[in-house]
Amino acid sequence: MTFSALQEGSMNSEHFSFAAAASDDAHDHARSLQHWKQDYEQLSPGRFSGHIEEVWFGNIQIFRERTNQIVHEAGFPWEGSRTFGIPLEADGEGWYCGEVFDRNSMLTLKGGDNLDFRTPRLLDIIAVTADTATLNDYARRIEGRDIEAEIGKQRIIQGTPEKAGELRSFLLTVLNTVKTTPHVLEHAAMRKALEQAVYGSLIAAIGNGNDAARPQHTSQARRQIVDRAREYMRTHIDEPITVADLCAELEVSRRTLQYSFQDVLELNPVSFLRAMRLNGVRRALRKADGVHESVADVAARWGFWHLSHFAADYKAMFGELPSETLRNGNLRRLAAPTGS
Repeated sequence: MTFSALQEGSMNSEHFSFAAAASDDAHDHARSLQHWKQDYEQLSPGRFSGHIEEVWFGNIQIFRERTNQIVHEAGFPWEGSRTFGIPLEADGEGWYCGEVFDRNSMLTLKGGDNLDFRTPRLLDIIAVTADTATLNDYARRIEGRDIEAEIGKQRIIQGTPEKAGELRSFLLTVLNTVKTTPHVLEHAAMRKALEQAVYGSLIAAIGNGNDAARPQHTSQARRQIVDRAREYMRTHIDEPITVADLCAELEVSRRTLQYSFQDVLELNPVSFLRAMRLNGVRRALRKADGVHESVADVAARWGFWHLSHFAADYKAMFGELPSETLRNGNLRRLAAPTGS
């Protein structure tokens, strides 16, 4: 792809791609986003400045777009997709598909539908475009929800400030993680964990599915669910299992799994799995030589994508930082007698 303006950089591998670009022309800026067909017309006077950052992995495209003029955007995304966008900053009134939106609005567009967007004079927005079939399958199997039916013909999903803030913060963290440590996406476990986390965050921001009635199961049924989950974990002890993996294996929703773990163990499955994965990281760090594999590599292999949260959780669990575990493991090997 050729830009008439500054090309800031890109990175591609077999498993992901990341690109960042800046433009001083709205028409050229419209071509910056991969696999979208768009036309931009600048409506307000003044020098145009546009910036875009974009990452692809798995079935997901995440991008952040900033413009400094009122622009009319037309076009459509790639076929078979569903896009969700949420403003980070907006100065002035904007219209999306004939409706006024605000900072807590989640804008959505289905592949094949026409984009009709008149932006505010200043707009900074972050968005996810996902494969619709994959997202819907995840929502049905893991959350027990029909997201497409819930969205219906809505183009703007009006969320609460809390939900909007959580989604905004999460997507920014994902994009910044990929920008600063892109190599983590070389690990299949990391890509899977991130993709599932994105789906979960989008679904949580839509509607009130989590407010539905508590699933009705007997205490014996809940214990059987937990026992089956723990047996699956034990037989896959060296794999970075996710909650979605458990739900798919046990054929239960996330809510059913959540309530079962809380009632039987007084612990949610996320915490239980995090503890297992942390132990997996610790075993790997104690064996690693610190040369061929770093702490970040080991964490990524076990699906930990937020490194600062990972380090804090690791220290809380084991009383030392992961870098200390790696260093102490090396010291023990160096101190061991030759041939031992």
